[in-house]
Order: sequence, then structure tokens, then C-alpha cells
Amino acid sequence: MAARNLLPIVIALCLGAVSAGKHDIYSGYTTHKVSLRDRSDQDILHDLELKLDLDVWQHGFPGDVDSIVMVSPQNKDEFLNQLDKNEIPHSVDIEDIPKEFEEFDAKMDLWRRSRQRKVFENYPRHGEVNDYLESIAEAYPDLVTLVDAGLSFENRTIKYVKISTTNFTDNSKPIYFLDATIHAREWVTTPVALFSIYRLVENLRDEDRDLREDIDWIVLPVVNPDGFEYTHTNTRLWRRTRSYYPQVSTTCYGVDANRNFDVSFNTLGVSSNPCSDTYPSHAAFSEPETRIVRDIMLEYVDRIQIYLNIHSHGYYILYGYGNLTLPANSAQLYHVGATMGAKIDSLKLPEAGFYRVGNSGMVLYSTSGSAQDYGQAVGIPFSYTLELPGYGRGFQVPPEYIDQINFETWEGIAVSARLSRLYYNDRKKNV
Repeated sequence: MAARNLLPIVIALCLGAVSAGKHDIYSGYTTHKVSLRDRSDQDILHDLELKLDLDVWQHGFPGDVDSIVMVSPQNKDEFLNQLDKNEIPHSVDIEDIPKEFEEFDAKMDLWRRSRQRKVFENYPRHGEVNDYLESIAEAYPDLVTLVDAGLSFENRTIKYVKISTTNFTDNSKPIYFLDATIHAREWVTTPVALFSIYRLVENLRDEDRDLREDIDWIVLPVVNPDGFEYTHTNTRLWRRTRSYYPQVSTTCYGVDANRNFDVSFNTLGVSSNPCSDTYPSHAAFSEPETRIVRDIMLEYVDRIQIYLNIHSHGYYILYGYGNLTLPANSAQLYHVGATMGAKIDSLKLPEAGFYRVGNSGMVLYSTSGSAQDYGQAVGIPFSYTLELPGYGRGFQVPPEYIDQINFETWEGIAVSARLSRLYYNDRKKNV
């Protein structure tokens, strides 16, 4: 019996040894906590991010939340020297990233082997996500419509579901559009999208019946399947798409999909380096993945009342615009966002942070070409970026937190949906 109990551990260790080389790309890389004191420190760090191609795992908030930044061995000395020069406090967070990732891989293998879990209780692969969407549509044909939206650059099928008791024919009902995994490495966002489908279709509760009866839903769980799969098979921290434009670069692949939308394109918070994680591409909507999001927005813009672009991580609910200007309904945007954040905060674990709500450029830094801004610009009244918790582990959120993140985030989505319905009713009255 004792030997049998040791078997899963031995298997996990062996798999960890096999996968060790997979993370060697991060040898010598370190992460650092940076304590921001004011907006000036934020701006300095953002400038360093673009100059040194830093990988910001967590965007900090002055006087409250530390930034977590990964730096290459080549740029480490200059990065630390610039922080010291500006007297910005910092400390080492992770000294050995490959080891950290290997341990996470072993833990995930044990997690998957420990018992059978639903797709949203795990970190699924893209094929598993599509299988779930297909099974839901087949089991609930009068409620769920499966849409094959098109192909990614590498010819993966991008699917989403429409959930409606009236087959999307009732214009008196607002549409709530949420998507996830536009940034490939943000694995924890995918289960939230899938859990939202589960709660609306398979596990509808009496208190949520109005959400299904009075609102139509569009849920796109994986915007960027090529990059998403690449994080599973090759490079864990890959953020971009996997497109290839040899006329731009023969060595660099992909663009930052969340800088690829045609709104103030290629003006703020981007890099001209085609290998950078914030490279927006040579043209707006160059990516088939962002064109799919755009086409959904434009097809239903008259009815989409709220768009939620789910990211990780950092406890933020953000709205436009990234160029520091505010939409005309900014007070209402804050109202709905703050209500969503407060609901999630009321359910959070003690070790979790509190959500911060505000304009993305004012709370964090200036950006251009984001999905959030594009949604707002084309006429969606409430367009948000949601940054989920990281629990201090970067993009390697321990799997035991998945259920909690799913639950609390769904409750936040629910209250924002109810508020958006009220605003939609008022919007239709004024047409």
C-alpha cells in the first residue's frame, strides 16, 4: 500500500525532470517586487518596461500594492541601478524561475491526477474548451447556440456560445459579452468564462433566473488559442498571438492582441520592437483573433450593454480611455465597476487584495489599441478590463484557488449584469 501511495509522487517527479528543460529559457531571469510611492514611480517603471522589455507580472498601485517585475539577466543590472538611482524600494521575489515553474508543473500533474474535475475546475487546453462548448450546445439546443467564429492564424477553430431563452430575437434584452485569454499566459481567466456558462446553463439557481430570462449572453473563452496552446507546449509566459509576418521580422512571432484594436492604434504604451510583448503589429486588426472580437461587437453593438475583457492579474476593474480621456458616461462606468468590485471583495479570501476601480490610464498607465477602449469607442456603454487575483504567484495561480476565483468573479459579473440591464432599459427609452 505504501509503495502504491508513492507512485503518483514518483510519476510527478519524473515528469518534472522531463519538463525541466522546457523552462530553461528563463535561466537567470528573476522577479522583483517594486514598491511604488507615487505616480512618478509608476511612470518610471513603465518607461523602464518599454526600454528594457521588462515583463510586468503585476501592476502595482502607489502606497498599496507592489509591482512584480521579471527581468532578464542581460538587463538586470541596469534595471536595479535605475530603481536605486530614483530611490524606488525593491526586493527579490523569485530567484530561480525555472525551478519555480518545474515545481508548479509537478503540482499541476498531481492536481489533475487526484480526482476527476470539471473543465472549469482545472486549467484546460484549447481542445477541452471547445469540447465543452460543443457538449453544452448539444445538450441544451433551445438555450445555447455554438458559433464557429473563424480560424486563428495557425488554423485553430475559435468558438463561442450565445445563451438566450429567445434565440437572440428579443431586442428588449441587453447582451452581456465576455471574453478571456486574449493574453495567452493568463490561464486563470479561461475557467471564469467556462464557469459563467456553467452557472447560466447547467447550474442555474433560483436567484439567478433573471440573468438567463432577461439578458442574452455571448461568452468567448479563448480569444488567442495559438498563444494559449504555445504556453502549454513551449514557452509558459508567452503573451502574444503566434502570427508571422516575415516582411516585418523573420525572427519574431505574434503581437500583443490587446494593443491591436483600431482605437488610437500604435500611439501609447506600445513598443516598436516586433519581439516585444507590447508590440501592437504593423496594422490594426492584423490578427484574425482580434477581428473576431471586433465582428462580434459590431454585429450586436445596438444591444451589447456591457463588455468584459478578462485578464490576470492584479485586482483591477478598468475602463477607458487609455489615453487619459474619459467617456461621457464615466460616472456610470464607475458605478457599475465599483458595484462589481465591491461584490467580489465581499466574498474574497483574507489573503486576497481589494479591487481598485477606475480609468485604465489614470490607475495604471496610458495604452492604445485595447479591446476595452475599442468597445467603448464603437458604442458599447460599459466596456471593462477585469484583472483577476494572482495570490502572489504571478501567472502560476495555484489550482486550489480556481474555484474561489470562479465563484467570486461570477457573483461580480451577476451584479454588473443586473445593473447593466437597468441602464439598457433607460437607454432604449431614450432612443
